[in-house]
Amino acid sequence: MSFDIERAVQHAKQFAKPQSIHKCAKFTREAIAAGGISLAQTLKAKDYGTSLQQAGFHTVSTTRKGDVVVIQGYPGNDYGHMAIYDGQNWISDFVQSALYPGPGYRTHKPAYKIYRYCTTQSCGEGHG
Repeated sequence: MSFDIERAVQHAKQFAKPQSIHKCAKFTREAIAAGGISLAQTLKAKDYGTSLQQAGFHTVSTTRKGDVVVIQGYPGNDYGHMAIYDGQNWISDFVQSALYPGPGYRTHKPAYKIYRYCTTQSCGEGHG
């Protein structure tokens, strides 16, 4: 199994909406699938970490093109968030202006993990 980062990122860009339609996990999962990796679906975006790890993604501390972020929820939003990085922007169901996709996330700053697909244990840096 391999992950075509360029295809995944292109898919994310192609299908991004002008603003969020609250389907971040679906759009991100479909972008990852366009890159050749199928993820087990979860009900909430914040729960995709295990699915990503089962598919060969590892937690990392730096960000590069093709990485996926899973952000936990906050009071009033238990679903969390998920997005893929295109090398300049995080893209979920829309092109975000920052890692945290909206004012609630920026206010509460919930925990998040960044995942990278790699075939070695190190992923080129701090393997989590």
